[in-house]
Amino acid sequence: MIRQHWAIENSCHWILDVVWDEDASRIRNNNAAQNVALLRKMALNLLKADTTVKDTIRGKRLQAAFNEDLLAQFLHLKMR
Repeated sequence: MIRQHWAIENSCHWILDVVWDEDASRIRNNNAAQNVALLRKMALNLLKADTTVKDTIRGKRLQAAFNEDLLAQFLHLKMR
């Protein structure tokens, strides 16, 4: 059970805290914290699923912020 707990901690929670600084989040209104946490997890899964860009999760996130074509690729959208 302990190994399973730490496997989950290392694969998801730690990455969310390091990349999105989730523990320092000040979102507290109603369901906002849960909604934003869900969006972060969805973004993490999309970034992990992409194998075309060889970079860290943080690096992929930064590249997507500056490159709309790459963002569309991560989101599986087709640009015109």
